[in-house]
Amino acid sequence: MTQASHAVDAHPHRDASAASRLMTPKMVVALLATILLILVAPPVIFLIDVSVHESKPDGSMGAFTTRFYQLLWSDRFFLPSLANTIIYAIGSAIVAIVIGTLQAMIVERTNAPGRKLVLFGAIISLGVPHVLYTVAWLLLLGRAGPFNDLVSMFAQGGAINVYSMWGMVLIEGVGFVPLTFLLMSAVLRSTDAAFEEAAMMAGAGPVRTFWRITLRMALPALCALTLLIFVRAFESFEVPALVGLAGNINVMTTTIYQTSHTTGAPNHGQAGAYSVCLILIVIGLLFWQNQLSRHAHRYQTVTGKGFRPRVIDLGGWRHVATLMLVAMFAIVTILPVTMLVFTSFQPFYEGVTADSFARVSLENYRLLVGPGSFRDSIANTLILGFGTATFVVPFTALCAWLVARRAPGAIILDQLATMPLVFPAIIMSVAFLNVFVNIPLPLYGTLLSVIIASSVRFLPYGMRYAYAGALQIHTDLEEAATVSGASKAGVFTRVLLPLLVASLVSSWLLIFLLSVQTVSLPLLLVGPGTEVMAVTLFDLWQNGQVTELAAMGVAWICLMTTVSTAFHLLTKRHQIA
Repeated sequence: MTQASHAVDAHPHRDASAASRLMTPKMVVALLATILLILVAPPVIFLIDVSVHESKPDGSMGAFTTRFYQLLWSDRFFLPSLANTIIYAIGSAIVAIVIGTLQAMIVERTNAPGRKLVLFGAIISLGVPHVLYTVAWLLLLGRAGPFNDLVSMFAQGGAINVYSMWGMVLIEGVGFVPLTFLLMSAVLRSTDAAFEEAAMMAGAGPVRTFWRITLRMALPALCALTLLIFVRAFESFEVPALVGLAGNINVMTTTIYQTSHTTGAPNHGQAGAYSVCLILIVIGLLFWQNQLSRHAHRYQTVTGKGFRPRVIDLGGWRHVATLMLVAMFAIVTILPVTMLVFTSFQPFYEGVTADSFARVSLENYRLLVGPGSFRDSIANTLILGFGTATFVVPFTALCAWLVARRAPGAIILDQLATMPLVFPAIIMSVAFLNVFVNIPLPLYGTLLSVIIASSVRFLPYGMRYAYAGALQIHTDLEEAATVSGASKAGVFTRVLLPLLVASLVSSWLLIFLLSVQTVSLPLLLVGPGTEVMAVTLFDLWQNGQVTELAAMGVAWICLMTTVSTAFHLLTKRHQIA
């Protein structure tokens, strides 16, 4: 109430301006809906359009046709790539859920020493580009990597092949562990521990209590999270591109990339047909997820009476739990980062050998600080992340406020802002590629085009954060400001935004980290001089420049760790986390 009163007392008798009176909630909703339509509709229209029209040599649309959809079933790559995608997504979801849920259980439900540090490590991991994480695991598990050296010591000629389905599943699943941990931690943190305590008092041990009580209470969230990870893996690109293609394993996203990124004339029609089919599958999966959430009320345990989010005393087992956390942290973060650091000091990569330690050099880091594409791509990436987060956060905050306050027609804002969820990143890249090539504006190949596409991609994330925050603010505060003479614009900027700062800061950081780490979205949009960090890393791997890639990756991890630490300290100091 204090912030609201302070905001209103500054000008208690000021009348709303003429412009504010003219901009009624209906007009604001109409304006925001128009902006969302301009952002969201063109890629959808162009994607469908290109899938049902022949492409002329000059890139324009030709005659109407359905042959691209007919070719899907006769294409020898479609059904195998679909089957590979399903196997890959299911396996990745299982790996991520098992490790991430176990981490969350130990951190939120036990008294294991040092458990709180896992949260900070997970936040830092979100800033590591997925392509860099994938490369680190390929260096660890590749033929010249340390794991194969250990295997060959115990089994003659028994080298493991990471360029396989199990390699894809392992790398993708472990990569999703930080996100799984963060989401499951939020669920377990808000679940009443009284049921678990009752089970342990009745004689059940920690493992049986976890299996029979905790998991069952978290079943709706667990099912929804499993489906979410499945959908994210279903549409992922980095691991299938770097691991799968090298092992001749195609999934839907790599097939779309190959058909739209050939050295000859790209087959945009075929890529569009593949993309539309994948979008329909994702829509079905998201609909299924929404159906699951309808039954969540059966598992509600927090009633407002006697709620105690207490931890379970493991006794002597708490040190074992800490060792498990350390082991999981080592697998998820320490091992891949250590491998990158080691490789970054090598003039060329030949594995971890005794001779390699004598070749330690700083030459790769000297290349980073000198003029050239490395430094430019880091600058472009920071501009991309800052621009995307700075546009999405205030825009979705205004949309979410109108939706939460049930302004006339505001429901369309939520639907339009959520629509990009059904677009896998590689498909959105294909869609915006067609948009920017065909519109009469010189946007293709510019950094602005990547910022626009990224902003559309992450609209749903900003919307969810802001909407959750707006729901927590009682309407009495806004009504008090309105009665005191504040305009609608004044209520939003001087009352609501200060109270939403916790959600907005967290949303800004998340969108910044996500937008700078993705490679599949900007991959088809960047041009000479506008390369971003994730795409540069992808190109370096494709060109075999492993040591330069590692040095650039280590520098980026240090930068993202600094940014994440600064935000963590800021939110902790001002108690907005």
